[in-house]
Amino acid sequence: MTRLQTIKYRLGWQLCCCLVMLLLLGCSSSRNTPVASTEPYEPAVIKRQVLESEALHNRFVGFALYDPELGQMVVEHNADKYFVPASNTKLFTFYACLKMLSDSIPALKYAVHGDSLLFWGTGDPTFTHMDVKNSLAYDFLKNRPEKLFYIDAPFASTPFATNWGWDDYNYYYQPERSVFPIHGNIIKFTSKNGSPYTTTPAYFRKSIQVDTLQEGQGGAFVRGWRTNDLTYYPKNAAKIYSQEVPFIISPEMTVQLLADTLKRPVTRVKRSVPQDAQTFYGLPADTVYKRMLQVSDNLLAEQLMVLCSGTLSDTLSVEKAIRYTVNNYLTDLPDKPVWVDGSGLSSMNMFTPRSIIVLLQKLQQERPQAELFKLLAAGGRPGTFRSIYQADVPFVFGKSGTLSHVHNQSGYIITKSGKVLLYSFMNNNFRGSSAEIRNEMVRIMTEVHEKY
Repeated sequence: MTRLQTIKYRLGWQLCCCLVMLLLLGCSSSRNTPVASTEPYEPAVIKRQVLESEALHNRFVGFALYDPELGQMVVEHNADKYFVPASNTKLFTFYACLKMLSDSIPALKYAVHGDSLLFWGTGDPTFTHMDVKNSLAYDFLKNRPEKLFYIDAPFASTPFATNWGWDDYNYYYQPERSVFPIHGNIIKFTSKNGSPYTTTPAYFRKSIQVDTLQEGQGGAFVRGWRTNDLTYYPKNAAKIYSQEVPFIISPEMTVQLLADTLKRPVTRVKRSVPQDAQTFYGLPADTVYKRMLQVSDNLLAEQLMVLCSGTLSDTLSVEKAIRYTVNNYLTDLPDKPVWVDGSGLSSMNMFTPRSIIVLLQKLQQERPQAELFKLLAAGGRPGTFRSIYQADVPFVFGKSGTLSHVHNQSGYIITKSGKVLLYSFMNNNFRGSSAEIRNEMVRIMTEVHEKY
C-alpha cells in the first residue's frame, strides 16, 4: 500500500467513526428528549383512551360523546348497554318537572270553610327546610286568622323507594318521602368547640338519651330502627361537628311538628280533600331545581316527582309521575328506561348512555343554554363538581352520580375550539375508591375540552 493510499484509508476510517458517534449521540438524544405527538385528536383516539381506562381499572364503562353541530355521535362505547345511573337519575326528574310543573312550586292546598282553614300537602319539600330558605308557606299558615285543620292527602308511595338500603335510615342522604315534609324530614345536630349541641327542630330534644360508655354505629347520634328515639354517643362527637338524622314521618308527627313550628294549634281531620281547593304557591321552581342538581339533594328529587304527580290527580305518587313521564315525554328514547325513583338512590334504575344523550338534547329544547347551565353543577364551582374541572371559566356542566361500585357523569362540555358537546360517562362494577374513577373521567374529558 502506497503512502497516499494509507493516508486516504486513515481519513476514511476517522470519518466513518465520526459518523457512527454522531448517529449514537442522536439516538441517545432521542431517547432522553420527549418528542411531541403529532397524532391528531380524532374519535379513535378518544375511544382508545376510554378502552385503556376501562381495562386499567377493571370496570364496566359506557361512554357517549355527541356533537350537535355534526348531528351525530362522535364516540360510542357500550352506549346501548344499561347502567345503574345513581344520581344521573335526577336529570330525568328535572326534565319531568320542566314538562309538568309551573314556574313556582305549589307549596300547599287549602280551603276556607267559615272560621276554619283546611289545608293539605302537595309534596313541597321546602317548608322550613334548613338549606332552602323559604318562609312563604310558613308565614301564610302562621298568620291566617282561621283555625288550622290538617288533612292528610292520599299518598300512594312508600317512605323508602324500591331497593333503597334499609340500613341507611340513619344517614342524612336518605330521608323519608312524605306528603308534607317539614325541616326536610331531618333532625340537625350541631356543636362548636365543645359547646352543648343544638337540636333542630327542638321538638326532638325530649327523644334523646345519652350513652357515655359506648360508641355508636353511624355517628354521634343514632336513631332507633323503627322509632324516633335517639341516642347520643359523646365518644363519637368531634370538637366541631354537624350531623343530620332522618326522622320517621307520620300524619300524627306532621301535625305535632306543625303545631310546634307554627306556635299555634293544628288539628288533624280525617276527611276527603275539599273540591273548592285553592293552591298557595311558594318558591320559584328554578331555586329548587338548582339545589337538587348542584348538591344532589335526594329529598328534593323525590318530592319534586311527588309534586309532578299532583298535576295528574289528588293521589300523590312518585311512581305515577314516572310512568306518565316515560309514556308521554320519553317515548322517543333509543332504549326504554328502567326508572323507579326520583333521586337515583335505587340500584334498580337503569339507563343507557345514548338515552341520556337524547335526554340532554331534550333539556336544551326546554331551556336556553345560559339558563340551563346555571342550574347544573359546574366545574370548580359550589356543588358536586367543586373539586374537579377547575378553571377561571367553567367548561363542564352536568350531574354526577355515585353509589357503591357506581360512579357516573353526564352533561355538557365546552371545548377550547368553541364546540358544545354532550357526554355521558358511566362506570359500574368497579372495586375500590370512586375517586380513582372520577380522576380518570376528569383526565379524559379535560383532554376532550383542550383538543377537540
